[in-house]
Amino acid sequence: HGAIPVNRWPDFEDESFDAPPPAQPAPEPLAWPEPSIPGALVTPDIPCDILPGIWREMAQSVSESTQTPPAMAVMATLGVLATVLQGRYEIDLKTHREVLAFWGLTISPSGTRKSAVMGEFQKPLLQWEKLLRDRMRRDIVRNEAVRATTLKRIEGLKQSAAKAKDDELKAIRIEIENEEMALPDVIRAPLLFTEDTTPETMQRLVSDNKGRMAAISDEPGLFRILGGLYSKGGASLDIFLKGHVGSALKVERENRSVFVERPCISLSLMIQPDIVADLAGSNQFRASGLMARFCYAMPVSNVGTRDVRKRHIIPPMVREEYSQAVHGLLANYPPEPGVDTHPTLLHLDDAAEEMFLDFAQEIENQMGEGGALDAVRDWTSKLPGATARVAALLELAAHGLSARIVSYESMYRALQLARLLLPHTRAAFGLLGADAVDADALAVLKWIKCNQLEGFTQREAHNKLQHRFKTADKLKKALDSLKTRDCIRAETKKQPNGRPTVFFAVNPGVLYDI
Repeated sequence: HGAIPVNRWPDFEDESFDAPPPAQPAPEPLAWPEPSIPGALVTPDIPCDILPGIWREMAQSVSESTQTPPAMAVMATLGVLATVLQGRYEIDLKTHREVLAFWGLTISPSGTRKSAVMGEFQKPLLQWEKLLRDRMRRDIVRNEAVRATTLKRIEGLKQSAAKAKDDELKAIRIEIENEEMALPDVIRAPLLFTEDTTPETMQRLVSDNKGRMAAISDEPGLFRILGGLYSKGGASLDIFLKGHVGSALKVERENRSVFVERPCISLSLMIQPDIVADLAGSNQFRASGLMARFCYAMPVSNVGTRDVRKRHIIPPMVREEYSQAVHGLLANYPPEPGVDTHPTLLHLDDAAEEMFLDFAQEIENQMGEGGALDAVRDWTSKLPGATARVAALLELAAHGLSARIVSYESMYRALQLARLLLPHTRAAFGLLGADAVDADALAVLKWIKCNQLEGFTQREAHNKLQHRFKTADKLKKALDSLKTRDCIRAETKKQPNGRPTVFFAVNPGVLYDI
């Protein structure tokens, strides 16, 4: 009686049944806003043309040979120039003098051939050290023999004094005094630089090497010490701070005594971005003023675009001329005993001075509260002084040890470099001065872009980036940061057999803007 037959579906045209509503089109996905990339900043090239003569040719050849950004070679060159010239020259700015110590920090990922670049520029320095060590070998051996026998003699006299009668004791004391007065100082072959050191060892090295020393390295050990990572913020950094400005170093400890009237320390370091990011949680590096003293280069990595079949050999003539230029700047160093060791003063010519003052005023006008350079004012406040130092180094590189005036051309080159370094410094401060979460967020974004991901799960991200994210909580904070910056958004996907999965959709804008 009107019942629906078994196994028969009703006819949708039957008036007794309502037809289902027509299928609705899928909702349009939400439009993506412009993403805010944490710490992202495209840095300009630093061309080798900033350098004069053979220094430019060598830097260009090394850059082409190693297929590395020119910025790496330029910074390494300035590190070498400072190593051989610091302490011997100063630049007079009328209001004050600047020593020629130069702190350069190149930040580049693993696999970008930092060691190859650094090694090419170190070779003449190592050759010079070996040459002097060979020349001084006999003097060093003779000195060691005299000191060893004299110290044995003194020790024997002290033992005799313990058994001597009163009338003999005075004579023994006089003899010990005479022996100690005759004991020659230790003779050491001069060093120009070290690769790894501690603050305590640096004090000795500066004292032993006429008040000057450099650290040239592509390893992170020294940088970690400067950041307090090995000493839990307790390392004494005074030696480095004083060596940068040339203020007197006076140390009196139980086991050592050091006095250097005007120390000079240059640093030429190449490290990985992750090492810099590790310091993001440490306030010592920036609060101590160390961060503001570096000239930063963060060249865009060309890993993945290099031609493995390309071969560019550094021309032997270029290599030889560069080596001769380095050794030429080391003429008459170290000075003979009794020779005046006061630094030679360099002065700006009128045109160079006007250009320098215009630049210094331009920087000053932008460092006020809310100004364009407010966020990096600790660095830009030292930028004019660093620029004057670079100008002096370039002048000496171009015209040799006889230079006494810094020319318009050298100042122009130095100002070119200073303006290029500003975006590089902003990028470096983004790594070091920003919250560690931002650095982690940027690492996730780079993974997204490298794989051109349109979406991913947290588990996938953790599996691929587990070398960086040891805990899920650390990754979650990075993802939360990316969500607030409209780089990704969480979407729930229903699964046929199981609970829904959280899926992170990627803003297409981040695939091209990192």
